[in-house]
Amino acid sequence: MPNTAKWTPNVLAILRIVTALLFLEHATMKFFQFPAAIPGVPYPLPAIMLVAGAIEVVTGLLVTVGYYTRIAAFIASGEMAAAYFMAHAPQGFWPALNMGELAIMFCFVFLYLAFAGAGAWALDNVRSARTATA
Repeated sequence: MPNTAKWTPNVLAILRIVTALLFLEHATMKFFQFPAAIPGVPYPLPAIMLVAGAIEVVTGLLVTVGYYTRIAAFIASGEMAAAYFMAHAPQGFWPALNMGELAIMFCFVFLYLAFAGAGAWALDNVRSARTATA
């Protein structure tokens, strides 16, 4: 069995970056209707959607570059838990039927990142190296 442990920080970084970029896409759909408008969402956006979009922009950017990753990922995880219970769970019990799978997946991937950290290629690593030498 090959030793794959040496790849863990890099694969964790790839998970972090891809997840955060997909999360950011939801913010661009809210604010810029890019790559498309969110189906069924009225414009101008309701206040709760503006708050959700702002959280997605800030935490999505922070997690993408790996800066304050644990805090940003924890906040993003909480937003996705709230989104699931506010928007999806009232539509029915089963996530496959209430269209809540993505919210659940984001919630738990971000929760994992909040505990696992950023992995490789993160500004958190630069920041922690500076504080260690200071």
